Amino acid sequence: MNVGVLGGTFDPIHVGHLIIAEEARVELGLSEVLFVPAGNPWLKVNRAITPAAMRVEMVRRAIGGNEHFRLCTLEVERSGRSYTVDTIASLKKQLGEQSFFFILGQDSFNDLPLWKDPARLVELCRLVVVPRVGLTLPELNSGPFAIPGLADRVTELSTPLIGVSSSEIRQRVARGLSVRYLVADGVAEYIAEQGLYRD
Repeated sequence: MNVGVLGGTFDPIHVGHLIIAEEARVELGLSEVLFVPAGNPWLKVNRAITPAAMRVEMVRRAIGGNEHFRLCTLEVERSGRSYTVDTIASLKKQLGEQSFFFILGQDSFNDLPLWKDPARLVELCRLVVVPRVGLTLPELNSGPFAIPGLADRVTELSTPLIGVSSSEIRQRVARGLSVRYLVADGVAEYIAEQGLYRD
């Protein structure tokens, strides 16, 4: 089976995440897409992050209506910092020799040379790059992207450009603005119930 993996802080999860996951599922023939909330993301140590249990609950509410989407709490259950290569390796042990497709935004892909063991990650899975406004795919197999086999393991997703971000949603909530249609209804209700992102 082909299994998609969509990791992220999901602070909060929004419609862009859901659209990307569904587009990847259909375009790549994925049997399911695992949503993996980050436990302690090493690239986001400079800002406060909503507690993991709350981010997990928002993901649960957001994906509940799609039988092909599944919540995976592997990273939030693991102590220490979250690294993608460790997550994919753990999923391979748990789920067997499936074909894994790690879905990531163009901005994250551009940081790939800074990630832990990118060469090993490329061995473990295909990288599915989601386009971002104003960003282009770097020259693969040269400079910092001279990672063995990388060019053959990257797929660019054909998806509408989604101009929604978690930071924008947090800012809107802090300003008392509506986030309806930017997040799933259950997520909007949870944000209001818990008083998240208020100044």
